[in-house]
Amino acid sequence: MPTPTQAQESRAAIERLYVEMRHIVYKGSFRPNGITGKALRNLLFTLSPEIYGSMPDPEKVELDGLAYVIERLPKGIEECRFVKLISEEGYHNSSFEVLIPPKRVRNCYRIDRDRMCIEVTRGRSEIYDILTHLTFLYNEAEKIKSKAFDDRGQKVREWTKLEEIIIGEINIEEENQERAIAYISTLLGRTFAETKNAFHRFEEDDNNKGLFHIVYWLGKLAAESEFEQREREISFSPSLIESLGRHIYGEKWAKNIKNTLFSSQLQNRPMHIISANTHSVMNSLYAYATFQELNIELPSTLEEAVLMMRNPKYGNLQEKVQRYAEQHGMQTLKDNTGTNLAVQLFDTQKIDLSQLPPEIVIEIDWVKKHYPVLIVMDYAFGEQAYETMDELLKPPLETPNSIFKMPIASISIMGKAGILCGEKGDIMIPNAHVFEGTADNYPFKNDFTKADFEGFGVEVFEGTMITVLGTSLQNKDILEYFKDSSWQAIGLEMEGAHYQKAIQAESLIRGNISRDVVLRYAYYASDNPLITGNTLASGSLGAIGVKPTYLITCKILSKIFQPNL
Repeated sequence: MPTPTQAQESRAAIERLYVEMRHIVYKGSFRPNGITGKALRNLLFTLSPEIYGSMPDPEKVELDGLAYVIERLPKGIEECRFVKLISEEGYHNSSFEVLIPPKRVRNCYRIDRDRMCIEVTRGRSEIYDILTHLTFLYNEAEKIKSKAFDDRGQKVREWTKLEEIIIGEINIEEENQERAIAYISTLLGRTFAETKNAFHRFEEDDNNKGLFHIVYWLGKLAAESEFEQREREISFSPSLIESLGRHIYGEKWAKNIKNTLFSSQLQNRPMHIISANTHSVMNSLYAYATFQELNIELPSTLEEAVLMMRNPKYGNLQEKVQRYAEQHGMQTLKDNTGTNLAVQLFDTQKIDLSQLPPEIVIEIDWVKKHYPVLIVMDYAFGEQAYETMDELLKPPLETPNSIFKMPIASISIMGKAGILCGEKGDIMIPNAHVFEGTADNYPFKNDFTKADFEGFGVEVFEGTMITVLGTSLQNKDILEYFKDSSWQAIGLEMEGAHYQKAIQAESLIRGNISRDVVLRYAYYASDNPLITGNTLASGSLGAIGVKPTYLITCKILSKIFQPNL
């Protein structure tokens, strides 16, 4: 029997991981050091995801991966022995403080010293995301514990010093900061320079104890689990298990949008759905008009205007743009549905079309004749894309004698994705989405072409996109296979196949929207996981992302505003 390649083994590990996590959820709970927890950890070892760097190395704690995970989990998670994943169960009306991770919007609640509840409203993709992050975290905790205690279970000197820092016997002042970093570098199995860089990345206002605090509590709980049998546990509430796959949150979310369209008497105008962030469409439509009202000299490009809004020396320009937008046709829908997906509605009849930036090309007579409505939804998360798009495209009113169908004219998806053949800031134009680990493939006619984006100072690639179960599950072997094989993949993301599944179901099968709905997909590269040090764990795009984000946004708006050209 031929030996499987590393790519084949990795793909099999992803499929087993997917099955294992589904089983875990319905089982109701598991222990990180139990059989199930070790099985998850071993599958991640086999997979060796790029974003988790040196996770399989028993001697080195992965610092970039640790920073990436901590930014996406609630503050204090490292102190909690019990983590419970819940649905929306009324905690928002309690006295518990709402903890929202800085890089992943989800409501979390610290119940007591040992228990953390994490609210899951985005479906299975969110659960897989949390479980893989926690598995990584507990694995690094085991490494710290092994460095902190000798073979007899006695504390090493560096661990004792770390304890003194945490309880306040040693204050980290500038003169002894490097000494403290030297102590902790031993526990991390990292060089002094690597540890010092991580120390500043975890920097907090509270005496700069971020990294020290996290390392201490990870090691402490791992040690208590082994030496004192104080086991850790991850569990799932019955309400969460029952809600999976039922579109509870997506249905409420879509109903809120449709009710607002009817109450604003916008329901009969051509509608254009745009999946994007909550600032690019608003800034593109209103930045120049706001600058004009404030008597600020108009910049020559929209990119310059956006960079000005980011510059503190100009004050709170972004807030002023938003305030102007809300007075001239933009409605921001309050999210009380649990999806954590912001929505903006734009009535083009109230927009000053003479104050658009030069990047937006407009057929003004057509716009004034139809006054299209823009429905902008924030980025969905994994399988949540299917739930929300499916519910949004369903008829808002249905009676035995009539069905009111949404007059959807186009659906545009702008997303950020990992690129396989370029660099951060490049643009990808897909012609198909392939759902990893399944036989689901979604070819489609993209109204965008490579030619739409050429000549603007960014690299553009056209081809297949891979929709993955989670960006934290990818490794080089799988990605190189998709890139170099006949799939000829140009990038990876988490929502495309789910969006297309919903769109095809509602247009080709159920007939709830026209088969002639125009589809546009374009992605800008947030990372290249095939290049060491260029994964998502290396940090955000920063200013590099401005050009591709606004280039795609303006192309979407130009296509909407000049449909006959």
